[in-house]
Amino acid sequence: MKKLIIFALLLSSFCANAQEDLAFPFQGGAPVMNTFFRDNLVVSPEIIAKKAAGVAVIKFTADVNGNLSKLVIYYADDYLLTIPAIEALKKSTKKWIIPNKEKFHDFIIPFSINFNDPTTSVADVQKAAYDFYKKRRPIVAHDQIPLNAATLLPTVVVKYDIQ
Repeated sequence: MKKLIIFALLLSSFCANAQEDLAFPFQGGAPVMNTFFRDNLVVSPEIIAKKAAGVAVIKFTADVNGNLSKLVIYYADDYLLTIPAIEALKKSTKKWIIPNKEKFHDFIIPFSINFNDPTTSVADVQKAAYDFYKKRRPIVAHDQIPLNAATLLPTVVVKYDIQ
């Protein structure tokens, strides 16, 4: 009986496959993706004026050719923060790589947008940031969100200088 159990364990260890390692889904890898979004995500003057800061989580679908479709905002601290993120995502068409044997693949990408710490007039910046926080209107999901086989990408961190 012991031999049968040992044989079954050995057989199952040979038959078990490790989790498949996927190539990073952006052409060139994570550093290239971060550089792309740092260069192509343009923080609007309205965001700078309001000292807006927060997170936007966006889901999109890429096809075999890297074309984007079905952009969905899963969460955002304010709609204002989603505009530059969506514009930068639109510029990333043809740069996405989906796993083999799939026609489409879903990706979830979080964007963190914040300002660099000021060197002077800190109280004014704190007041403006607090005013934005009080008046913000978050976009939240009020129902369940089916994720299916979505891939969560690393957070894109964007920092801007305030004037």
